Amino acid sequence: MFKKTRIRIVAVIMLVLTVIFLGTLAIIFASSYIEGAKSNNEKMERYATLFSLESQPGSDIPDINEKPNDSNDKISNEPENEPEHFPDEESLSFQLTTFYSVALDDDGNALAIDTGQSQIYSKETLSSFAQSITDSGKSNGTNENLLYSTYDKDSYTLVVFMDNTLMSESFSTLFRYTLIFGSLALILIFFIAVYLARCIVKPLEKSYKIQKQFISDAGHELKTPVSVVSANLELLEREIGQNKWLDNVRYENEHMGILVGQLLELARTENVAVDFETVDLSRLVNGEALTLESVAFEKEIKLNTDIDDSLYVFGNTTQLKQLVTILIDNALQHSTVGKEISIALKEQHSNIKLSVINDGDEIPIEQRESLFDRFYRVDDSRNNIDNEKHYGLGLAIAKAIVTAHKGKISVLCYDGKIEFSVIIPIKK
Repeated sequence: MFKKTRIRIVAVIMLVLTVIFLGTLAIIFASSYIEGAKSNNEKMERYATLFSLESQPGSDIPDINEKPNDSNDKISNEPENEPEHFPDEESLSFQLTTFYSVALDDDGNALAIDTGQSQIYSKETLSSFAQSITDSGKSNGTNENLLYSTYDKDSYTLVVFMDNTLMSESFSTLFRYTLIFGSLALILIFFIAVYLARCIVKPLEKSYKIQKQFISDAGHELKTPVSVVSANLELLEREIGQNKWLDNVRYENEHMGILVGQLLELARTENVAVDFETVDLSRLVNGEALTLESVAFEKEIKLNTDIDDSLYVFGNTTQLKQLVTILIDNALQHSTVGKEISIALKEQHSNIKLSVINDGDEIPIEQRESLFDRFYRVDDSRNNIDNEKHYGLGLAIAKAIVTAHKGKISVLCYDGKIEFSVIIPIKK
């Protein structure tokens, strides 16, 4: 139980931190991408603004990517000739960026091609890129490591390319190292979460152990006084004869004896390791159902069984008999005259499913999980006189047995029926 609690705590901590980490990472990269895209668009727009068809190679005028030597040239990268809205650092970034461009006329013929200083892309390649872009009708996008934008320059169309290799590599490097160090951080946080989970659960585990020990000790301590009271009642009755006050004491003492017996049984089930063996569960359930058939007959309740043959589990015969008895007895206590109880045992997905179904009012969802808690009883409207001998420990014992057999127990309500089902791994 506490192991599952620790796992859940660790899972919640890791889930929250992972979501925060991935969310922060997404925000950082999204912001960086948007800012970078905005900056790139501004640079290409600036290039297009400064572009002049007459200044391109082929007209014996210096390239726009080259810094002109003549201060009287039409295009200059000197800060004093640039538009005032571009800061100095942006001008430097602009000058260090590699641009390519292709000017196309209305028929798609290249009027001028700027291959930049790097000469990585040939004129034919750039021309082919530009014609494909204009044919597609896209105004901006990415082609290999080149960002592009198209601009209408009245008499021709300008396709501007910007080399994005360094920025892409920078983003890739940043992303790679972020994942590496983020993963290492999550691994470290995992171990911290495990430690914190142990610290959180430890007091609860200690309290639970003390509670179980108290139940066990109290059961043993109360067993002797109950026996002494019973013996003295018999002696006293011989002395003074039958008396209604003695009958009341005997009645309450019997109730106390039942409670003590259930407490001891619960403590034994939870704390004492028992021997496991291969058990024919089909035969066991048939036997217990047959034993309780006489009880059902007295209450005018019919037991229907649907039990498959030769279903084996690895478990303890005594505890499994007790489990079946508790479930059938619970159904009998909450069934009325003339009703039926169905008992089924089936193989289901490499497990064995035991179902005990009886008619009854629907149990509220919020109460269903609590049914298997110690001393828990559903509201008095479901209790009859026979239930006065039951103290809410039967289903707690059943759950302890199922847990010891690595199974699951649950309750379902549907169509006026209440079904208690137990899933236990099948013995291969």
